Amino acid sequence: MNLTIENILLVGSLLLLISVLAGKTSYKFGVPTLLLFLAIGMLAGSDGIGHIHFDNPQLAQFIGIVSLNFILFSGGLDTNWTSVKPILKEGLILSTLGVLLTALTLGTFVWYVTDFTIYESLLLGSIVSSTDAAAVFSILRSKSLALKTNLRPTLELESGSNDPMAYVLTIAFLTLVINQDQSVMSIIPLFFQQMILACISGFAFGKLSKYIINKIKLDFEGLYPVLVIALMFMTFSATDFVGGNGFLAIYICAVYLGNQELIHKKTILKMYDGLAWLMQIVLFLTLGLLVFPSQVIPYVGIGILISLFLILVARPVSVFLSLMFFKMKTRRRLYISWVGLRGGVPIVFATYPLLAGIDKAHMIFNIVFFISITSVLIQGTTLSLAAKWLHVALPEKAKKITEIDKFILELPKSSLQEITLLPDYYAVNKRIIDLNFPQSAFIVMIKRKGEYIRPGGATTLEAKDVLMVLADEQSDFTKVHDCLNKPDKRVSS
Repeated sequence: MNLTIENILLVGSLLLLISVLAGKTSYKFGVPTLLLFLAIGMLAGSDGIGHIHFDNPQLAQFIGIVSLNFILFSGGLDTNWTSVKPILKEGLILSTLGVLLTALTLGTFVWYVTDFTIYESLLLGSIVSSTDAAAVFSILRSKSLALKTNLRPTLELESGSNDPMAYVLTIAFLTLVINQDQSVMSIIPLFFQQMILACISGFAFGKLSKYIINKIKLDFEGLYPVLVIALMFMTFSATDFVGGNGFLAIYICAVYLGNQELIHKKTILKMYDGLAWLMQIVLFLTLGLLVFPSQVIPYVGIGILISLFLILVARPVSVFLSLMFFKMKTRRRLYISWVGLRGGVPIVFATYPLLAGIDKAHMIFNIVFFISITSVLIQGTTLSLAAKWLHVALPEKAKKITEIDKFILELPKSSLQEITLLPDYYAVNKRIIDLNFPQSAFIVMIKRKGEYIRPGGATTLEAKDVLMVLADEQSDFTKVHDCLNKPDKRVSS
């Protein structure tokens, strides 16, 4: 079946519906949803029952890059800086040195057991060297897995920030495969250029995005998530244009925005959560359609060998060497090693050799595809079990709820107070977003001239407004009063 303009929407909507319904029940049987989406795509493909012929690596790569933008940005928005800050060094070491060691260790093994050249082997190792953000974010959050000693933020920070390193290594070794007269040392300037420019660009666009979101006045609340999408793609493309890594830039930008006060933040977070799931489904369906299972079967043997070496040797070696100078219990290192999930990102990166037309491109693609499947199947289905065995899982009653969770879930606070704004209050004629309101308290309703107003970040407070404020503790109300009634230094000066 060939896709045409007439039937593409019908086929796409049916695949999307099947994926959503199947994903609803998949975890009852311990099957990760991402693997299910991939299987549905394969069943719909040329070798499956759907007979949809899709053999366009360039289009698949484009869809993959767009999807990764949404997935990484959504993961960044949900990243709590307070929980990430204590493990920042560990996460960055894993996402740089850990990725490099994984690529070198696995590449050397591939060179030893296959007829690949050393550069081709290191190219394959680089493609699968990073943990997959979509797989880690999806599986950890779907299972609501609570882990001890900052393990979860460590894993999410690593998976969200290590794709740039794998991308740089993939492009570098692909260049060496095509131009074997170049030196390995030539990749070092490329690495520093990509990382440094990405950090600068990500933070700068984060600051700029916050200013634009809070200052621009849009007539409809639903336009704010659209504005953020535009800013996200602008961050990615502008960073790539100047020679930086767009994936890292959008993740940094999103982490910054997720920890700032934004107008209609709840709407933005909820919409991005839905878009991230949509993009994960689209990405894995596309990759499932792109692969031909009949072409993967001849590489099952070597694929199993390489995959097991990656899971049991290359990943643990890179984790233990990267974290050797940090004080950390062995069982925590072992669990970090086990959560080395490979998913859609390596398959997207494997399209680069296909488009470059190198000799062993199809072999590399099929091996990478098999590695991703086995990783999600073996590691993804055993994350909870491994956490219990290694004693790194928190008991159900000990699971912590972050302020972001409270914000999204709208959990009730312990007490409610009504606060009347007097004409001389600092907050009069100011927007809520500009007040630096305490995160542990919320204005749930405003009574103004006998009418009730549901507030948002852009709501301007007026004299004699009655604010209904929810807060956790009595001390939070003291902060609220200080915030509303502090003197306006600009007037007094």
